[in-house]
Amino acid sequence: MGIEKLWDHLEPDTQQWLIDNPGCKILPRAVVAAIMKSTGAEFEQDRHGETVLSAGDCDFIRSAADLYEARQS
Repeated sequence: MGIEKLWDHLEPDTQQWLIDNPGCKILPRAVVAAIMKSTGAEFEQDRHGETVLSAGDCDFIRSAADLYEARQS
């Protein structure tokens, strides 16, 4: 997916959802739709409209969540 490259183009609500759910490996279709709407990116989706995150995407989201948590402390 390349979420790191898209991060700055995501709506704040979408970024917050990802930060709040750093262990999520499959994005729900509502989140996928929000990412596609704000970035214009196309993703491979399953029959339910969900998208599987790559290991790199998962690592980036966990890092973003850790950074967010550190800033809140």
